[in-house]
Amino acid sequence: MVRPWRFNELQRSIDGVSQKILTDRLRQMMSDGLAYRHDYHEQPPRVEYGLTELGTKMLPIVNSLADFGNYDKSIIEQN
Repeated sequence: MVRPWRFNELQRSIDGVSQKILTDRLRQMMSDGLAYRHDYHEQPPRVEYGLTELGTKMLPIVNSLADFGNYDKSIIEQN
């Protein structure tokens, strides 16, 4: 199981992503049933994001696409 992440952890782990883009993508993933948001209703605010069961099942597909993209990029950079 993939652990939940806090927003700032996600943002720091994705090189060059803006707050707006990450927020938009998380909202889209939640709308698509791939991710969830858990608000702990604490002060200071604490919110975590994680993958739903569907999102977890899709990880091998997403990882394969990322591997292909990285491989293709390395071939292009060699030429």
